[in-house]
Amino acid sequence: MIELSLAQIAEITGGRLADISADEAAATIVTGTVEFDSRAVTPGGLFLALPGARADGHDFAAAAVADGAAGVLAARPVGVPAVVVDPNPGDTSASVLEHDTDGSGAAVLAALGRLAAHVSRRLVEDGLTIIGVTGSSGKTSTKDLLAAVLAPLGTVIAPPGSFNNELGHPWTVLRADRNTDYLVLEMSARHPGNIAALAAIAEPQIAVVLNVGTAHLGEFGSRQAIADTKSELPQAVPSSGVVILNADDTAVAAMAAKTRARVVRVSRGSPADVWADGVTLDAEARPSFTLHHGDAAVPVTLAVHGDHQVSNALCAAAVALECGATDSQLAAALAGAGPVSQHRMAVSTRPDGVTIVNDAYNANPDSMRAGLQALAWMSRGEGGQKRKSFAVLGEMGELGDDAISEHDRIGRLVVRLDVSRLIVVGTGRPMSAMYHGAVMEGSWGSETTQVADPQAALELLRAELSSGDVVLVKASKSAGLAALADQLAGDAGE
Repeated sequence: MIELSLAQIAEITGGRLADISADEAAATIVTGTVEFDSRAVTPGGLFLALPGARADGHDFAAAAVADGAAGVLAARPVGVPAVVVDPNPGDTSASVLEHDTDGSGAAVLAALGRLAAHVSRRLVEDGLTIIGVTGSSGKTSTKDLLAAVLAPLGTVIAPPGSFNNELGHPWTVLRADRNTDYLVLEMSARHPGNIAALAAIAEPQIAVVLNVGTAHLGEFGSRQAIADTKSELPQAVPSSGVVILNADDTAVAAMAAKTRARVVRVSRGSPADVWADGVTLDAEARPSFTLHHGDAAVPVTLAVHGDHQVSNALCAAAVALECGATDSQLAAALAGAGPVSQHRMAVSTRPDGVTIVNDAYNANPDSMRAGLQALAWMSRGEGGQKRKSFAVLGEMGELGDDAISEHDRIGRLVVRLDVSRLIVVGTGRPMSAMYHGAVMEGSWGSETTQVADPQAALELLRAELSSGDVVLVKASKSAGLAALADQLAGDAGE
């Protein structure tokens, strides 16, 4: 973050000073990072006091200052130097914090957003380029690819994991300082207006829209409502900016009519501003292809896994080319850009030869299909020697009325892709639909098993896995399969 005094932060956020005089606040400069975890506070930093599931951040404010924080952004006085923003007890709608019962979290988040907006405007004036990424799936993978392809061009700040909401977004903005050249921001939404609000905090000069799928369908109600919300990002880009659109998705392609900015279209297989042909996959489903832009044809091999990563890489490449990357820089960066964020198509092979595909961070019908297709490809083996494949699948959340039908479709797809074994984790109606979908598709019976929880799945896998097998673990985060995938990957296989 740029250096600001506590007095300036109070003015920017609309807060009041507590437990510090005006003169002291003007002389107290925040030089460190902004943190919502008191254990991560750095000397000269700013601590955010937020309500949590087990504890209230206000209770840790004094410890944060004792550990070096210059002050606290809080919803009530905390006995140490603080900027206090008063909550509205009746308004918790703006908060993504589940335990914000009195509006204190919403108040602190709103103040954090105002602070991040001030900082982002100042940094853009100094030459910072802000890149925003949205889509129903692939945001985090594309964000990681963007960080890799922009690194040869300057200093890049990108969020760790999926920091893409009203807390993670401004927190990431405030990681940038005057030495930052590129700020990559991942933008998610649960309701219409969410992306517009995030874009108002940090106006992107470059926007990327990947796809419009069925993630959060239960909250939005229709795919068109999802598309309308995703289009808030290109609408936020000024006329001097650039919007990168995946032309292979008709809902995304239609967003060209909704932006003032110059549009760059990407496609896999069809000529566009940036496009690919000749896509092939190696034994671990890592794509290679020829990337075309203008008269250039660039051979590219990706280090990430899955055919779906081609579109993500094309979007990242289009951004890098807009920022001045050369073809050789681009090819080298993509070749070296392996998985960064945890539990997203992370492929590892144990000493016993069992390969684990850990994609357990999140899931929706589109990403589930992509993961299963990668599993099917990897199980083909080399030299025609088919490997036994296991799909360990948990619930896809937030699908609303479509939950039963979508889980049924995934169960049937597992069979159609000739996956050897399906282990359905969970006993709710959606998971029963997945189980019965697989059983009813063809003659599948003993090949599918439904278990109650991740521990039961782990015990079953440990009993059945043998050398050379490949396992995909995938579900929405709430299903808790990430720990199962970690345990599987860590097993010695003895």
